[in-house]
Amino acid sequence: MNSFHRGRRLRRTPVLREMVRETSLSAADLIMPYFVVETDDASFRQPIASMPGQFQLSLAELEKDVAEAVALGLRSVILFGIPSAKDEVGSGAYASEGIVQKAARMIKKNWPDLVVVTDCCLCEYTSHGHCGIIAKGDETGHVINDATLDLLAKTAVAQAQAGADIIAPSDMMDGRVLAIRQALDKAGFEEIPIMSYAVKYASAYYGPFRDAAESAPKFGDRRTYQMDPANVQEAMREMQADIEEGADIFIVKPAGPYQDVIRLMHDSFDVPLAAYQVSGEYSLICAAALNGWVDRKAVVLESLMGIKRSGAKMIITYFAVEALREGWVR
Repeated sequence: MNSFHRGRRLRRTPVLREMVRETSLSAADLIMPYFVVETDDASFRQPIASMPGQFQLSLAELEKDVAEAVALGLRSVILFGIPSAKDEVGSGAYASEGIVQKAARMIKKNWPDLVVVTDCCLCEYTSHGHCGIIAKGDETGHVINDATLDLLAKTAVAQAQAGADIIAPSDMMDGRVLAIRQALDKAGFEEIPIMSYAVKYASAYYGPFRDAAESAPKFGDRRTYQMDPANVQEAMREMQADIEEGADIFIVKPAGPYQDVIRLMHDSFDVPLAAYQVSGEYSLICAAALNGWVDRKAVVLESLMGIKRSGAKMIITYFAVEALREGWVR
């Protein structure tokens, strides 16, 4: 009998390693985010300085990019809108001709089988940059929870009417999943699932996204509604609440720094999990790769594999199209 374990026997060749690989990535796992701008300039394509390789896109440019991505094998997108005008109640979010609604209609007309997820939040549409209604004169950023639920519900219905396949509320208001579920059901969209940002931390990793979506708060911060990064038991409570309110898919955000939370959610709840590899995670990898400090392909794949291994079935990532284009994932 051998005196020690010879684990290297199954690592000897690439084929052997593939045969015993426990975790895999596929195109079906990846969701690509897009930022679509309400503009009369059909050729608008604005590079996002803090997110190399990502752009703010006009509707026409989005159509071009999605066409390329679908040809490469992309299965799903998530849409974020940048309106031409903002107001205190984020009316562009729930307008029937809002920019995300226009983008959803365009995509579903051209690619009926592409899964369109729509971000359901007000922060990109409010003049103050917060995710809901702020009391007049308030400069602390305290969102009025229950009044905001009505607007989120209106947004969800408008997005479903435009053809969205999945509604993804990211606001972190208490009770928003129930409010959205009831509104969707009442409007005849009982079969439209909710992908809730169930566990969304108040993270410093969101900085580049707020440049991309032009959604940084004008005052205060979001710590009264997004979660404290120090807490894990709180994540359990948030997940349980969203399960009870009727969500169908559950997001942990950010992904990489919170893989322990993803694993805990996976082990504690028998529900479909998604994770969002957020803008800061993307930008850090890009910066290191651009400086020649890391191997871009190797680090991208290892980061995605780590997220998948931790228990997420779906990954929202800005690397989705690149991974398909380069043949890293199929």
